[in-house]
Amino acid sequence: MFEIMDLDNTTNMNDDPSSDQCEPIDIILVETSHPGNIGATARAMKNMGLSNLVLVNPKDYPNVEATQRASGADDVLQRAIVKDTLREAVSNATLVVGASARFRRLAWPQWDAREAGINVIKHCRQQQGRVALVFGRENNGLSNEEMELCHYLVQIPTHVKYSSLNLSQAVQVVCYELRMACITSTETDSQTLDSPLAEHEVVEQMFDHIHEVLTDIDFINKDHPVKLLRRIRRMFHKAELEEKEVQIVRGIFAAVENKIRKNGQ
Repeated sequence: MFEIMDLDNTTNMNDDPSSDQCEPIDIILVETSHPGNIGATARAMKNMGLSNLVLVNPKDYPNVEATQRASGADDVLQRAIVKDTLREAVSNATLVVGASARFRRLAWPQWDAREAGINVIKHCRQQQGRVALVFGRENNGLSNEEMELCHYLVQIPTHVKYSSLNLSQAVQVVCYELRMACITSTETDSQTLDSPLAEHEVVEQMFDHIHEVLTDIDFINKDHPVKLLRRIRRMFHKAELEEKEVQIVRGIFAAVENKIRKNGQ
């Protein structure tokens, strides 16, 4: 069996540098078809010091094959949380990063795996918010609607002649980059915010509010709202809104609603 070198020893570090920094990171698998991939994912996570696994509507779980493929990472499986929808799974995250082999021509901010590792750990250190790393289905990845829940998409550069990665392999690559970012980064200063970053569900409720008001004032085509709403999502995702900023945006749209009612429209 291949034995992984202990990087901590090579860097003369007494404690695991990833233990605290990776605690706020959730690995989320969406509608996984094969239970063996869930077990292999748990093993890949534990290899790199991660332990928070979330499963969205898995096809066949719990399953003995998952336990067998976990190969000693049974504790990760035992703590795994099952959710019905991706929106529910990422509700308390302040940063959501989606990994999918198929980007479906969706124009969305993207990182490669190394950039994702560096930026996720930086986010954990500076913002003190939860991060959700989302991996799509084995056969067709994430849907456009699921990708729109993400602030960024992550792509693993592979050889053009054979680009297909197994789900657990993709998780292993991203988790490795997270661990390397923990070990090699020297940035320790925390960023001071006026208020905490808004959790994902709070931002989603803001988007629902925006959609409702823009529909009421006929700013968007009720039959074809997707393109404009996608651009609005992308714009606000880039900003990584704080709680107070979300309150300001919702206050503006609430004022618009009140004006409409007063005018009897």
